[in-house]
Amino acid sequence: MYDQTRAQQPSDQHPRRPEQGFAAPETLLPSAERGAVMDRLRKAINTFADAPHEALEEAEAAFDDAAAHLAHALAERRRALHESWQDKAPETHAEELRLALRQYREITQRLLRT
Repeated sequence: MYDQTRAQQPSDQHPRRPEQGFAAPETLLPSAERGAVMDRLRKAINTFADAPHEALEEAEAAFDDAAAHLAHALAERRRALHESWQDKAPETHAEELRLALRQYREITQRLLRT
Protein backbone atom coordinates (compact mmCIF):
# COMPACT_ATOMS: atom_id res chain seq x y z
CA MET A 1 0.00 0.00 0.00
CA TYR A 2 1.19 3.52 -0.79
CA ASP A 3 2.59 5.29 2.25
CA GLN A 4 2.26 9.03 1.63
CA THR A 5 4.12 9.97 4.78
CA ARG A 6 7.18 7.95 3.81
CA ALA A 7 7.06 9.18 0.20
CA GLN A 8 7.10 12.79 1.43
CA GLN A 9 10.18 12.41 3.61
CA PRO A 10 12.82 15.03 2.79
CA SER A 11 15.39 13.74 0.33
CA ASP A 12 18.22 14.51 2.77
CA GLN A 13 16.73 12.12 5.31
CA HIS A 14 18.49 8.77 5.25
CA PRO A 15 16.35 5.66 4.83
CA ARG A 16 16.26 3.18 7.68
CA ARG A 17 17.62 0.40 5.49
CA PRO A 18 19.86 0.49 2.43
CA GLU A 19 17.96 1.09 -0.77
CA GLN A 20 18.27 -1.41 -3.53
CA GLY A 21 17.91 -0.64 -7.17
CA PHE A 22 18.90 2.54 -8.92
CA ALA A 23 20.63 5.03 -6.63
CA ALA A 24 20.58 8.72 -7.43
CA PRO A 25 23.93 9.93 -8.71
CA GLU A 26 25.76 12.58 -6.75
CA THR A 27 26.07 14.73 -9.87
CA LEU A 28 24.32 14.53 -13.20
CA LEU A 29 27.48 14.98 -15.26
CA PRO A 30 30.67 12.96 -14.96
CA SER A 31 33.62 14.95 -13.64
CA ALA A 32 35.48 14.79 -16.99
CA GLU A 33 32.57 16.45 -18.81
CA ARG A 34 32.14 19.06 -16.07
CA GLY A 35 35.87 19.74 -16.11
CA ALA A 36 35.98 20.21 -19.89
CA VAL A 37 33.09 22.68 -19.82
CA MET A 38 34.61 24.59 -16.90
CA ASP A 39 37.98 24.75 -18.69
CA ARG A 40 36.30 26.30 -21.72
CA LEU A 41 34.47 28.80 -19.52
CA ARG A 42 37.69 29.74 -17.70
CA LYS A 43 39.41 30.21 -21.06
CA ALA A 44 36.61 32.54 -22.17
CA ILE A 45 36.87 34.56 -18.97
CA ASN A 46 40.66 34.79 -19.17
CA THR A 47 40.70 35.91 -22.83
CA PHE A 48 37.86 38.44 -22.58
CA ALA A 49 40.12 41.49 -22.19
CA ASP A 50 42.09 40.69 -25.35
CA ALA A 51 39.30 39.25 -27.51
CA PRO A 52 35.83 39.93 -26.09
CA HIS A 53 33.83 38.62 -29.05
CA GLU A 54 35.82 35.39 -29.24
CA ALA A 55 35.54 35.01 -25.46
CA LEU A 56 31.76 35.36 -25.66
CA GLU A 57 31.61 32.82 -28.47
CA GLU A 58 33.65 30.40 -26.35
CA ALA A 59 31.43 31.03 -23.30
CA GLU A 60 28.33 30.44 -25.42
CA ALA A 61 29.82 27.20 -26.77
CA ALA A 62 30.64 26.08 -23.22
CA PHE A 63 27.06 26.82 -22.19
CA ASP A 64 25.71 24.89 -25.20
CA ASP A 65 27.98 21.95 -24.33
CA ALA A 66 26.84 21.95 -20.73
CA ALA A 67 23.18 22.10 -21.76
CA ALA A 68 23.63 19.23 -24.24
CA HIS A 69 25.46 17.06 -21.70
CA LEU A 70 22.80 17.80 -19.11
CA ALA A 71 19.94 17.00 -21.49
CA HIS A 72 21.60 13.69 -22.37
CA ALA A 73 22.25 12.85 -18.70
CA LEU A 74 18.65 13.64 -17.76
CA ALA A 75 17.28 11.57 -20.63
CA GLU A 76 19.45 8.64 -19.59
CA ARG A 77 18.44 9.04 -15.93
CA ARG A 78 14.76 9.10 -16.92
CA ARG A 79 15.17 6.01 -19.10
CA ALA A 80 16.84 4.05 -16.32
CA LEU A 81 14.32 5.15 -13.73
CA HIS A 82 11.39 4.35 -16.02
CA GLU A 83 12.78 0.87 -16.64
CA SER A 84 13.06 0.32 -12.89
CA TRP A 85 9.27 0.24 -12.48
CA GLN A 86 7.54 0.12 -15.87
CA ASP A 87 6.33 -3.26 -17.12
CA LYS A 88 6.84 -4.88 -13.72
CA ALA A 89 4.49 -7.58 -12.59
CA PRO A 90 1.36 -6.29 -10.83
CA GLU A 91 2.56 -7.92 -7.63
CA THR A 92 5.73 -5.81 -7.61
CA HIS A 93 6.51 -4.97 -4.05
CA ALA A 94 5.20 -1.54 -3.04
CA GLU A 95 8.61 -0.69 -1.59
CA GLU A 96 10.21 -0.86 -5.04
CA LEU A 97 7.54 1.44 -6.43
CA ARG A 98 7.93 3.82 -3.49
CA LEU A 99 11.67 4.00 -4.15
CA ALA A 100 11.02 4.85 -7.79
CA LEU A 101 8.66 7.63 -6.70
CA ARG A 102 11.26 8.95 -4.27
CA GLN A 103 13.87 9.00 -7.03
CA TYR A 104 11.54 10.93 -9.34
CA ARG A 105 10.92 13.41 -6.54
CA GLU A 106 14.63 13.81 -5.75
CA ILE A 107 15.71 14.40 -9.33
CA THR A 108 12.85 16.84 -9.92
CA GLN A 109 13.72 18.75 -6.73
CA ARG A 110 17.37 18.90 -7.81
CA LEU A 111 16.31 20.39 -11.15
CA LEU A 112 14.13 22.99 -9.50
CA ARG A 113 16.89 24.02 -7.08
CA THR A 114 19.34 24.75 -9.89
